Amino acid sequence: MDRRLMNKTTILLGGAAVVFLAAAGWIMSQNSRAQAIPVPTAPNIQAGQSLYGEYCASCHGANLEGQPDWRSPGDDGRLPAPPHDETGHTWHHPDQLLFKYTKLGGKAALASQGIEFDSGMPGFGEDLSDQDIWNILGFIRSTWPERQRQVQVERTKLDSEGEGN
Repeated sequence: MDRRLMNKTTILLGGAAVVFLAAAGWIMSQNSRAQAIPVPTAPNIQAGQSLYGEYCASCHGANLEGQPDWRSPGDDGRLPAPPHDETGHTWHHPDQLLFKYTKLGGKAALASQGIEFDSGMPGFGEDLSDQDIWNILGFIRSTWPERQRQVQVERTKLDSEGEGN
């Protein structure tokens, strides 16, 4: 009888542990969504253009053209700064990744997603407010043709629904 009681207790405790772990996983996934950085509905494009000139143009170009041969690693093994115009890949990424990449720097932003990559992109979170970063991203986005803007909007939507990156 004691053995049967012990087996039932073990099964009940094991079942409770599974339910607890499943609930904890669900809660953590909901918390990570809730902690997503909100995107302002109307970034200040003029402020973004000015900030881009001050903080970004030295690497990404005054006309968003990026550095020459940006797809090939330099002597340090890092890729040169890519263009932010429609010829680059910025528009391939959702808003949250672009924001994190700018705020934290490339290496830290990708590490937060489990990707190890030695990016030359520094973080600007110490120098720029969240709104400043959104203004810069809004300016960059405003230069893209309609097709690239729509693709980027769709990728952002899929990312916010947990379906893309």
